Amino acid sequence: MKAAMGDWLIVEGSSDHESRKIGLITEVRHADGSPPYLVRWTDDDHESLVFPGPDAHVLTKREREEV
Repeated sequence: MKAAMGDWLIVEGSSDHESRKIGLITEVRHADGSPPYLVRWTDDDHESLVFPGPDAHVLTKREREEV
C-alpha cells in the first residue's frame, strides 16, 4: 500500500456491526508512501497512527477527481 498526504484511507467494516471508517491521511512517515500513516477520522475528528490491514485501501486525489 502506498499513499500521499491528502489521500483518504478507507477501512471496510469487518462485520455487519462495524461500519466503514474514512479518514484523511495527514502525514506519511516514509518517503516511499508506505505505512504507517497519521489519519484524521471523519466520524469523530480524532487522529491516530495507522498501520492499515487487509480491509483497508487508499483513495488517491487522482481517483477522487475521476469520480
